[in-house]
Amino acid sequence: MSLETSRVRSILESLIFVSEQPVSFRKLRTILEGLPAKDLKTALDELVEEYRKPEHGITIELVAEGYQMRTRPENQEWVKMLVQYKPVRLSKAAMETLAIIAYRQPITKTEIESIRGVDCSSSLARLFEINMTKILGRKEIPGRPFIYGTTPEFLEIFNLSSLADLPSLKEIEDLDPAEVEHFARTLAESGEVETIDAEPGSAAAVAVEPEPTSDGDEPSADD
Repeated sequence: MSLETSRVRSILESLIFVSEQPVSFRKLRTILEGLPAKDLKTALDELVEEYRKPEHGITIELVAEGYQMRTRPENQEWVKMLVQYKPVRLSKAAMETLAIIAYRQPITKTEIESIRGVDCSSSLARLFEINMTKILGRKEIPGRPFIYGTTPEFLEIFNLSSLADLPSLKEIEDLDPAEVEHFARTLAESGEVETIDAEPGSAAAVAVEPEPTSDGDEPSADD
């Protein structure tokens, strides 16, 4: 494919703009068939850099392993006057469960409950309801229980390019109940939750905020 660099950037800008979800490099390469991968990456990098200039009200971010346009955070006050979004609300128990799944996936329900010390059925149901978690398959052990992991929407919400962007836990050998709350907070901070809430014009404009606290999940019958 023989296209001027400026023309390639223009096409990429249109593709990213119309996509409801982050559009991956692979997808863009499929559409721009014949364009060398190196040239495509260069054009994408130039486009991202152009949108970093403060005169733009839009940025292009790499989230959920794809490119997505988002409103500039400092414009939140004005954007909220036009568009209102209802934030996704997670209880402390659900956030703790999500943190464990994010760091330990693939993981079974029993393993989650072993770490938290309580039943996680309601938390898992809530995370499925808002499409933060999914079933990855079954573990090849007696009973073949489901194993769970996070979704691309999870990466979008927490403004992560991939799971590799999660805060490092290399120094931690095992999670125990006393550490769970700390890692839930760490996970939320890694996702710049306030920043996400400040981007109501973006395709991923969903905030994760605590619900009014209760006693959390009930203790597991197995405990």
